[in-house]
Formats: sequence, C-alpha cells, structure tokens
Amino acid sequence: MNLLHTLIAFFVALGSLVVVHELGHYLVARWCGVKVLRFSVGMGRVIWSRRFGRDQTEWALSVLPLGGYVKMLDAREQPLEDIPEADLKREFTRQSVWRRIAIVAAGPIANFLLAIVLFAGLYMHGVPEPVPVLRAAAEQTAAYQAGLRAGDRITAINGAPVQVWSEVRWKLMQLVLEKADARIDVERPNPNGSGKLLNTVTLRLGGIDSNELEGDFLAKLGLSLARPPAVLGKIMDGPAKTAGLQSGDRITAIDGVPVQDGLAFVEKVRESAGKPLLLQAVRGSTPLEVRVTPDTVEEGESGKRIGRIKVEVPLAPEMATVSDDPLTAVAKGAQRTWDTSVMTIKMIGKMIVGQVSLKNITGPITIADYAGQTARVGLVSYLSFLAFISISLGVMNLLPIPVLDGGHLLYYALEILTGRPVSERFGEIAQRAGLGLLMALMLVAAFNDIVRLMFQG
Repeated sequence: MNLLHTLIAFFVALGSLVVVHELGHYLVARWCGVKVLRFSVGMGRVIWSRRFGRDQTEWALSVLPLGGYVKMLDAREQPLEDIPEADLKREFTRQSVWRRIAIVAAGPIANFLLAIVLFAGLYMHGVPEPVPVLRAAAEQTAAYQAGLRAGDRITAINGAPVQVWSEVRWKLMQLVLEKADARIDVERPNPNGSGKLLNTVTLRLGGIDSNELEGDFLAKLGLSLARPPAVLGKIMDGPAKTAGLQSGDRITAIDGVPVQDGLAFVEKVRESAGKPLLLQAVRGSTPLEVRVTPDTVEEGESGKRIGRIKVEVPLAPEMATVSDDPLTAVAKGAQRTWDTSVMTIKMIGKMIVGQVSLKNITGPITIADYAGQTARVGLVSYLSFLAFISISLGVMNLLPIPVLDGGHLLYYALEILTGRPVSERFGEIAQRAGLGLLMALMLVAAFNDIVRLMFQG
C-alpha cells in the first residue's frame, strides 16, 4: 500500500509540474501568434489525444510519463513548402529573437510562479511549527562556544527575524553555503525570574561542510529544540507501574546524574535495557527515589535491543502557528522562491568545482520517495514539497545545456550578440553534446538513487 501511495504521489506531482511548465510555453506561444500543433503530457508514442480550438491543437497523453512537450509549427521539422502560406507568419523560427526568448523562458518562469503561489498559500494558511527555543548544547559544540544556552529563544539571524525552527535551519543553511558566520539574536530567561534578557552571539559555521546540509547539520553545531521536563504521563502495566511510579511524577535525576528533559530521560531508559536505574523524582512537592529495571525489547525490523518501562513521556517542543495576510504571504513566497533558486544554483556551482559531492544529485526514485513521505505526513508537507521541486525544475531547465530551455536561450543570446542565428552544424553538435551530458547526469542520479535505496534497506 505504501508503494502505491508513493507512486500516486509521485505521478500527481510530476504530472502537475510538467503541465504547468508546458502551459507556460503554450500560453506565451499563442500570445506571440505561433501555431501550436501538439501539447503532450509524457514523451514518446501518443496513447490518447483530442483536438480542440481554431488551430485544432492536439492535446495528448504519451507513453513515457517522465516529461512532456509543446510542438509548434517549425520549419526545422518540416519542409517550408508543406506549410500553408497563411501559416508561414505563425511559424516559430520566423518570430523575432525576443519572442522566441519569451516562449522558451515561459516554461521555467511558470514553475517559479507556481512555487510562489504554493508558498503564499502555505504562509496564509499557517503551519504549526516548533518555536526556536534551544536545548542545552554540549560544551564541545560551536553553539555552546558561541554562548548559546538552554532556554535561549532565537529571534533573528544576521538581522533577519525568525519565528519558527524551519526558518532558523533555512537561514543557517544559506550562510553555510556562503561560508559566512551567523550573528544570532536571542531572548534569554532572566535568572531573577522577571522579563527576558536580550543577547547577541556569533556562531561560527566553518566546521560545517556543504555536503552535510542534507543531513542534520544543526545537531552537529549543537543546535536542537528544547523539550518539556521529564514529567510522566500515562502509566501502563510494566516496570514503571511495578516500581510505584505515578502519572505526574517529574524525574529530576538518574543514578545521581541530573536529567535535562523528557528526551534525555527516554534516551537513558532506552540504552539501559535490563540494567537497574535509581530514579530521583518529585511527586507534587515531595522528593522520592524509585528503583526500576527497564524491560529488554527488540525495536522494529532492525532487531536492536532497547529498554522500556511502559510509561508515556511528552516530548513535543513548543509550537506556534504563523499566518500572514495575502500581500505579505505573496512577498514571502517570492522571496523564498528566489532564495531557493539562488541556493540551488550555488549548490550546482559547488558541484562543478568539486566543493560539493555529486552524491547530492537525485533522480526519480528519490523524488518519488520524498513525494510519498510528504503525502503521508499531510497536504501541507506535500504542497511544500511540490513548491521546492517546481523551483528545481525551473532552475534545471535554465541551465545552459543544449536540449534544455537554457540551451536554447544561450543560442538566442548568441544570435543577439552576433546578429545572426547559430549555424545548423553548430546546433547539431551542441545538441549531441548536451544530450550526452544530460544522459551522464541521469546515470549519476540513478546510481545515487539506487545506493540510497540499498543503504536504507
């Protein structure tokens, strides 16, 4: 069933993005007066089609679901004598270079516009996200050495306000790529118990490599979310109930070592299978000590042996829902789309010069996996995934590689500079080279996908 959900989520995402991309080409072509012969979702042999409109444009579904195309009246694909004289002025190559640029660029631009719309919708709707209040960092981490402490709430990074944890991660990711340090503004609990103290620290990001951005690079820096105290919830039949623990007991220490929060308590129990633990706790205002021995159980398919005492412990961080008015949401959506595009280009540049591993190139298998995961989480996560993939599709199509939109735009830029179109011979050679490069990238992506799949398995 999970595989079916993944496939459906993938093809819905891919189909939507392809349709939006090709609609960009189609609408601007029609606006420029170019005759459109076919609009196809999918590549290869047509398996279904219908004709509509004054031009009887063929709307088709093709056998290979990866991609799509808009076929225009083009003298490079059929002899001029076969084109009716009334249609000659609507032939693609007879349009001005600026019109051809507009038609070709419209596809990627449509993907960027879709991302802006999706982000704006999410910002208006509001999404519950963790508030950026910090957990205690280990002393050897960059966060601790910068002066960040438990309970600090991050309010701004390099002068840009942040409200939720995802914004903290995003801004720090950008700074890692720029090889810049982060100036972090925080609100700190007042030891005197009234109000907040304001502080600014400088977090050094030099210890993070660009290749680590896909993982939990924040944890390496020592940044993690504050968790609730270790207050016990529902007590089930098992070691905790047998030992006399009750709902509402707050665990303060284990074997004399202070417990930072509920997560630390759960982690200690999990690593103590079959080992007696002396728990120091507070019930109401009364301190007590309880000795408990966690059961040994096997965790999931991995077979890892962990400890359990059969008690619920709340671990969810503090959450907040931030929603914006339409104008602010659109502005934020445009800014997020721009920032993501710039970051994607920087990552590609770093791959070219060898600063970022080619392992970061992903293909359809990984994209399908992410589509399935986000769809199972919920509509908000899925739409956010669609926005990011739409941006990636737009950026990739603008790369100056022949056979992609960016390659055609490069030809037209040369035409503007030289005053004449590139020669057919040059175009043929460039197309073959571009196709070869594209195939090589697809093979690298497929290899990376298979390695990820085997590693996860």
